[in-house]
Amino acid sequence: MRTYLDFEKPIADLEARLEETKKLAQTSNVDVSGAVAVLEQSIDKLRQEIFQNLTRWQRVQLSRHPDRPYTLDYISLMCDQFIELHGDRTVRDDPAMVGGFCELGGQTVMIIGQQKGRNTKQRQHRNFGMPNPEGYRKALRLMKLAEKFGKPIITLIDTPGAFPGLEAEERGQGEAIARNLKEMFMLTVPVICIVIGEGASGGALGIAIGDRVLMLENTWYSVISPENCSTILWRSWNYKEQAAEAMKLTAKDMTAFKLVDGIVDEPLGGAHNDHSEMAHHLKNVILSALEELNALDPQERINQRIEKFCSMGVVME
Repeated sequence: MRTYLDFEKPIADLEARLEETKKLAQTSNVDVSGAVAVLEQSIDKLRQEIFQNLTRWQRVQLSRHPDRPYTLDYISLMCDQFIELHGDRTVRDDPAMVGGFCELGGQTVMIIGQQKGRNTKQRQHRNFGMPNPEGYRKALRLMKLAEKFGKPIITLIDTPGAFPGLEAEERGQGEAIARNLKEMFMLTVPVICIVIGEGASGGALGIAIGDRVLMLENTWYSVISPENCSTILWRSWNYKEQAAEAMKLTAKDMTAFKLVDGIVDEPLGGAHNDHSEMAHHLKNVILSALEELNALDPQERINQRIEKFCSMGVVME
């Protein structure tokens, strides 16, 4: 069963009518091709109207859509011969962070990303996409392995934040993320980072220092979620829509602020509406960026990476 968000309900009603019409054609000799064509046109028109005028909060909702493709979905659709690697060689393997070597467009790359779950059991196993310190240490281990063999690194970001539990803090959550930031600046291989869902705080930033930082059209990237911002400012979650508007956290906002390098368009209706089309387009974007980055000298890439991030938030008087 497909899941519809509140603002998608008009589309859901029309699609239900379309299904009923098609079933009528199967159970009777009535020609309904004209009615089907009219309904399909109406659905496309309504979808365009709705998705061309989304609020920031609605884009946040889309970034969390339960049918949206996750990291392993993209790996499955984009990559060949994926070999998942496990463990941080210190504590344990963290299922909330996945990664390994794969073939992408004829070249070997290291792909790393946060992974959420589809059902209750999977969500518990993946810790709702919130990595522990060992997840970030595993990610860094894999990045260093990719650097050793001269392979590009792709990171897919989709997390509500790093796990805030006491045990995570005891094992050095802050230190693990900080070390990743430092080490990613100095990687000699191309690094491409893409926000595919939620990009919350240091949990996202821990794998988001790259030569190219991109965001899918219906994603968000901020130091805090709209709900938590609302809780701090108004002592209630009821003002999350106003918080989202004030925070300016969407892909368009981040591009305007020059905090990310570009936006990856999604299929009409969102990435959840067509996984294959979304993955195909994202793959082409990654390969195009890799072609540009592979042509640069490693030291030049590092210098550009450092300059890009150091220029963020600088006030000129």
